[in-house]
Amino acid sequence: MDNSTKSKWQVRLITVLIFLLGFAGGSLAFNVYHRWRGDWVPRDRRDRLEQMLDRLELTPAQREQVHQIFSETREQFQNLRKESEPRFEEIRRQTDERLQKVLTPEQWQKFQQHREETRRRRRERGPRD
Repeated sequence: MDNSTKSKWQVRLITVLIFLLGFAGGSLAFNVYHRWRGDWVPRDRRDRLEQMLDRLELTPAQREQVHQIFSETREQFQNLRKESEPRFEEIRRQTDERLQKVLTPEQWQKFQQHREETRRRRRERGPRD
């Protein structure tokens, strides 16, 4: 195989690997979002990630680097959530104030009951495994 053909195949392989790692990163972002929402399936997701890494036939060094990248990304998402939480709370408070101006007291009470019931069910359900 001449150098030109070999280089083309290397570029293709690297492109595929970059695509797969991008896909894995996107999956991680999606999973972080679901964890933040409270409907995370950690064991299943980890198993899928490990299966994907197995299919990529990564060297131990590559596997460690990929895990490090995902770990750092997860930490960044957690920090972002902590930073943005006060803003979310402010938006929720403003929404409640606006709703109270539109709804009757009976409707507001029903709305609060429904919202609390939804939260209770979500807490009872807990993380899905």
